[in-house]
Amino acid sequence: MRLYERAAAAPGAETGQGPIWHVEDTRTFFAGPLRYNAGHQHGAPVYLAGLYSSFRLRVGAGAWTTCRTAMIPAGVVHELDLGGDPLGVLYVEPEEAGPDGLVPLMTGTRTEGGALIGSGGETALMRDLYEDRAAAGIAGLALADLLQFASARSRRDVDGRIARATALIHARAGECVPVAELAEAAGISASRFQRLFTQEVGVPYRRYRSWTRMRRAIRAVIEGANLTMAAHEAGFFDQAHLAHDFRKTFGAPASGSLVGIRR
Repeated sequence: MRLYERAAAAPGAETGQGPIWHVEDTRTFFAGPLRYNAGHQHGAPVYLAGLYSSFRLRVGAGAWTTCRTAMIPAGVVHELDLGGDPLGVLYVEPEEAGPDGLVPLMTGTRTEGGALIGSGGETALMRDLYEDRAAAGIAGLALADLLQFASARSRRDVDGRIARATALIHARAGECVPVAELAEAAGISASRFQRLFTQEVGVPYRRYRSWTRMRRAIRAVIEGANLTMAAHEAGFFDQAHLAHDFRKTFGAPASGSLVGIRR
């Protein structure tokens, strides 16, 4: 079973176009057809939206449930089953907002296994970006407007010291920034930094650093690099190392979602 394999076009979607990825400093966006994601977890909170219909989700070792939207905090293991239907996926980084910054995008919510499950919510913008062949060039502004709306209604921001540290991590995504340097930037001890980072971001620094490196590799592919070039640019040992970490991060092979993307 291949993830992101092209299925029959959903109602209203154009046929023959690949998935769309958009990666910038504080957000990552994907829209495209998915089949199955094995259990995986991310280094940032993620908003999921079925673009044309509901989808099946399992959080942790819980039961499968059907929903139209979901917010999965960083570090929460989840599994997806869409059978080829398109899904919109939006990740936000700590400098922009914490998990609460995504909650206002949802309606009819309930909590399940640490995730927030919704019967409805924002799908129109993501669907528009998916259907528009020129969306790769306008996604940044559209997503910024969407998150400005959501964040204005959120209840909590990530600690500013950790936001400064994650900004430094992003700026040097191809490097292994020492904890001591990040702690100094945050103005606290290394041990306190490690505890506060996990508390605020939801995953330890090491896992978040891997997530940041993955984002850099995806961005390189968007800009035209092949997987080998992207792996080296993002600090992976080789393409095999990138492929292993991609499957661990997304629950599926890189070849399925990074081939045929729109630029």
